[in-house]
Parts: sequence; structure tokens; C-alpha cells
Amino acid sequence: MYGLGGGDVVGGVRELAVSFVASGPCGVAVRDRLKHLTAQDERVLRAVGAHQGALASRDLKARCADGLEHGAQTWAARKRELTALSSSRIAGAITKATHDQWALARRCQAVHVQNLAAGIKTLRHRLSLPIGEKGTKRAAGGYRSKSEWFRKSRRLAMLEDRHAAAVAEWQAGRVRVVRGGKRLLNTRHHLTQARLTEEQWRERWEAERWFLAADGESGKRFGNETIRVTPDGEVSVKLPAPLAHLANARHGRYIFTVRIAFAHRGAEWADRITANQAVAYRIHLDTERGRWYLTASWQRPAVQTIPLETARARGMIGVDTNADHFAAYRLDRHGNPVGEPHHFPYDLSGTAGHRDAQIRHALTRLINWAKCVGVAAIGIEDLDFTTETTREKHGRRKQFRQLISGMPTAKLKARLVSMAAEQGLAIVAVDPAYTSMWGAQHWQKPLTTPHRTMSRHDAAGIAIGRRALGHPIRRRTAPPPHDRSDRAGHRTAQAEPGDRGREGTRPPTTDRPPGGPSPNGKRKREPSASKTARDAPSTQQWVQDSLMCTG
Repeated sequence: MYGLGGGDVVGGVRELAVSFVASGPCGVAVRDRLKHLTAQDERVLRAVGAHQGALASRDLKARCADGLEHGAQTWAARKRELTALSSSRIAGAITKATHDQWALARRCQAVHVQNLAAGIKTLRHRLSLPIGEKGTKRAAGGYRSKSEWFRKSRRLAMLEDRHAAAVAEWQAGRVRVVRGGKRLLNTRHHLTQARLTEEQWRERWEAERWFLAADGESGKRFGNETIRVTPDGEVSVKLPAPLAHLANARHGRYIFTVRIAFAHRGAEWADRITANQAVAYRIHLDTERGRWYLTASWQRPAVQTIPLETARARGMIGVDTNADHFAAYRLDRHGNPVGEPHHFPYDLSGTAGHRDAQIRHALTRLINWAKCVGVAAIGIEDLDFTTETTREKHGRRKQFRQLISGMPTAKLKARLVSMAAEQGLAIVAVDPAYTSMWGAQHWQKPLTTPHRTMSRHDAAGIAIGRRALGHPIRRRTAPPPHDRSDRAGHRTAQAEPGDRGREGTRPPTTDRPPGGPSPNGKRKREPSASKTARDAPSTQQWVQDSLMCTG
């Protein structure tokens, strides 16, 4: 969209990354509501969630204390301690979730260190320039005034302190994790702005810290021993040892009175549990609606992506991602635009659920259109704005920074790959550099007609599609170096050498049929009959001329 990204600069233009076919989804998750739970059912769920949530918090504290000294022995010791208070399977699920949470925090810490380093580098560069010096497209200039220079120097010192502290924590293996979420924790101090009472906040906080999840086990009955769901929809939970007195079935299990039926992918889920393949389950409470939900998830075998040439065989749809819509254009396999541009709008304001629904609806319309036109792949920019949202890079351009930060690039790509794979479509990721600029330069004006208005985003969609097809963005290559003839090679990049109808050497005028188009594109007028008769030589004169030539 904005031509952002890293890379080496060669000849004033940075080197472009190679296009590739994105890998397909590796997992599936479906959800259904647990309706008509009895009061006893809810008491059991709350008791189990609170008990296992306390164990998960204790285990996370122990894992963070181990830091870089963690190993297989410490993991086994933590699991043995939790087994005595729950069960072996529950202890395994808790320790695995703890390990994943610590690893995620570790990765986020590394990204935080990189962002601080990028901000420090930008500040040092701008502070080293004279005040008022103008910048370039690739580097910012100096600050506007002495007061701004002084404030930025203070900010540089602050970022350097933060960077040193973050690096020290990284080297020591210390991470900061909040079970329940840091945002919800800070909401406790701003209940008036959040329009929550202390009791409502406490209910959300406790629900987020519960642990009601179980990993699947292949070969076990219905794919899970802790949370079991039968083909007819019966849900039961293996209770931890201290809560075994709440069981209403054999072997310490509690069977709920509800029945579930996954409307989406229900047949696929039923096939897995019938074959006793692993299925993981998670139960959670939506405190705003007062509803309980059960989420089932399982892994898929690795699907081999189709070759890039196969994805390009039937053309491509180039998609330009913008703040409020997708701008899509269809191209044939030679890179020629076909038809009219298409827009798929969405609204990224409001809650996270509303934004997710908007993106999902726009992607659904895009994929349905791709299926109708018969292409095999969709080209999209491989966007990554991680290093582009800092205030040090864009300065006072606050709206631009908010615009980039609000675009769910990673989630959008993952959702598009997952949804397209279900329809048999491939996703080709391309380098986003210069797509908007070159698309507007080479395609916006030529395709604008009295009946078609081409925007910069539509032209960018063509540029993305051509790059995904392996063609250069510009419509024609440079003219031959010698003269305007074709002896130096063809000037078009629209078709391959073996394709019929591609541009070739212009035939001589004598080879054109009578009345055919002239070199300037205009059709010659047919000569009149009287003029033809007057200008044509007589038969006698023709015979005399022939005898003279032969004699």
C-alpha cells in the first residue's frame, strides 16, 4: 500500500524480495455455545476453572523464576507437583500452556528491544543534522527548532535507558507476563472510563484467569480424556482430585446436561472423534453476554503448496490493502487488466469483534469473486509495519502512524490464507515496495476513460498482480537502443515468445489487402470505378510492353 519494507538499495531502488506462495493453514478451530446449563453445571465449571487457574498462575510464576535455567528436569519437577493437585493430563496441559506463554513473552521482549534500537538510531541521525535541514524520501531531516531538538535529545536519553534495561532483562532471561492481560489489569484503575463497576471488572478478571482447556490425545476415546465430547454431543469433564466429590459419573467425571452440535465443520469433527484422533477443547465464559462456549481445535497435516507457475497459469487477482477497503483487479496470465476494478469495503472502527467481522465479510466477498472469474491465485502484499509505527520515524504524522497501527496485517494475511485454502485458491505474497507509486505512474492514466475512474489504489492492485505473475510493473519495456525498428528485440513484456498474437515485426505495406488499415491506423478509401478504369493500362499497351521486355 505504501511501498514500505526493508532491503538493499541498488541504483536508487531497493532490491525486491522474491514472490512466493503462502503456506496453507495448519490447524482448525470451531466453536459452539453451551446452552441451557443448570446451576449445578455452572458451579462445577467455575470451581474447576478457578482451581486449575490458580495452579496455572503458580506454575507460571515458577517458570518465570527459572528463566534461562529451565530444562527438562525442572519441567518434570513442576509437572509432578501439579499432578498431586489435579491429574497427570491436567498437569501436562498446564505446564505446556505455561511454556508457550513464556516463549511468547520472550519473543515480544526481543521485538521490543529491536523497536527501541530503531528509535534510538533514528533520533541519533536526526540530532546529528543541522536544524532545519530537509530530509529525503529515505531519511528524515533535521528538527525544525532548537526547542524540538532539545526535547528529542531528552527522549533519546530516555530510550537509551529503556533499551539498556530491556537488554539486561533479555540477557538475564526475565520476562513480564500477566495472566488475564495487562490491558484488563490497567482497566482496574480506570473503571469510570471503561463504564464498569468493581464487581463487573472482578468477574471479567477471574474469568480470564481460569484454566478450562485440555490437549487432545490420539488413540484415546474420542480424542481427549480430560474434556470429552461424544458424537451425540454429550460433554463431560475429568475433575481434578480435590474436586472429585462433585462427580456425577464413574472415574471422577462430571457429565453436563447440555448437548452440542458444531454447525461449521461438524462432519470433519465427527470423523476425527470417531477415529479417536486428537481434538483439543477449551471452555470459556463471555462475561458480557453471560454465555459459555466450547471451542474444539485440531491440527491438519502439512499441505504441499502448489508451485508458483501453477498458481499463475490462469491469471491473478491483485489486491491492494487499504485502511477502509480492498482494491482488487483481475489480470490474465500475460499481465493484462481484464474487466473493471472491484472494491470490497470494511470498517476498522469499534470493538475487536466488529473489526474481525468486517474483515471476514470483505474477504468472503473477495474470495467468492475470485472463484467466479476462474483464477487460481490471489496476489497480496507481504506487509509488515512493525518498524514503521514509531514516532521517531514519522514525527508529527500522528494520523499516519495510527493508520498503519490500525491495519491488522498479520491477522489479515493469516485469515485470507485460511479462507482461500478452503476454496482451493493459493495466496501469492509479493514485495510491497513501490507498488502504489509505479502503479499510478504506468497504469492509472492509461486505464482512465470517460466511463471508468481509476484510483491510485486500483492501479496499485494491477501492479501487485503483475508482480505476482512475474512481470515488470511498467506496461512496456524501454525502446530499442539503435532506432525505432525491431531489430534490437521486441519492446513488449505482455506475452511470452511462444504466444500467438504478440507484437512482432510490422508487415510491409504491399502485404496488406486492398482497403486495409494504413500504418497510421486509418482505413484507405476504396478507389472509384471510373478512376480505376481511367488509370488502368489497356490490354494492347500491356502486350506491347511485354514484347519489348522479352525482345
